[in-house]
Amino acid sequence: MEKTYFISGIDTDAGKSYVTGYLAAKLREKGINAVTQKFIQTGNEEYSEDIELHRRIMGIPPLPEDLDHTTAPVIFSYPASAQLAARIDGREIDLKAIDNSTKTLESRYDVVFVEGAGGLMVPITDDFLTIDYVTSRQLPLLLVTNGVLGSINHTILSLEAIKSRGIKLEAVLYNEHFDKDKTIAEDTRGFIQRYLQRNFPDTPLHFIPSIQLD
Repeated sequence: MEKTYFISGIDTDAGKSYVTGYLAAKLREKGINAVTQKFIQTGNEEYSEDIELHRRIMGIPPLPEDLDHTTAPVIFSYPASAQLAARIDGREIDLKAIDNSTKTLESRYDVVFVEGAGGLMVPITDDFLTIDYVTSRQLPLLLVTNGVLGSINHTILSLEAIKSRGIKLEAVLYNEHFDKDKTIAEDTRGFIQRYLQRNFPDTPLHFIPSIQLD
């Protein structure tokens, strides 16, 4: 098992936060001290709603690293892409702060899941995308997909980008929460599985059950 994984989705509403919290919870059940980090949080002030959701799913209170912002070092108030949110708030995105937070968490926990913001092509600057961050840090990637109409297109585009950058794709995680149309969902599952078998034969497709929160 790797020390740190980057979790991205096929689009903004793929269900990354649910899957991130779920994975951390499952590892903790096995005695592995896992923690989550938010890459860049937008649409919040002073706290990360995604980190809060992770903790709810994990069934634990806020961690000391949540309270001192180690798990969410970069937060912008406007709910938009990282680049736009930073511009609106009049601040730059501090990638060094993100790197330092990850290193701190790596020193204290067995596994770190870094949840991205939106999809892989979300811009951080005009010439630096989220996928560039993953590539430059050589992070193994977990890609979250689902069975919503259009997901096949978004998934294949993401997979093609991953292959072109030489990123290690650890697994594709299918979020069952969005399986409202069984016909579309079953077809999506089958197509993605066949595509992976042909193009990423060493990459498993895992199914993440819908999570019911109180």
